[in-house]
Amino acid sequence: MSGSGFPLAAAPAGVQQQPSLLWNLLPILLIFVVFYFLLIAPARRKQKKHAEMLEQLKAGDKVVTTGGIRGTVVGVKSEIVKLRVAD
Repeated sequence: MSGSGFPLAAAPAGVQQQPSLLWNLLPILLIFVVFYFLLIAPARRKQKKHAEMLEQLKAGDKVVTTGGIRGTVVGVKSEIVKLRVAD
């Protein structure tokens, strides 16, 4: 007899119900979906917008670098951008 006053019910042998694999993976899938929409998708959009901006650079454009240096684009070669920062 248990101390709580309720009789213990014996489970039938071999009839335990296991939660399905979907219910076990659902929290992980939900976390991944939230992670994707909050972090991955916005970062991908920002990267695409930045790449488009770099492709449109031409001589004479005024820019501000990540470090805060203001300059004028003098030349653009594939991955190299030359700036004039002072006269």
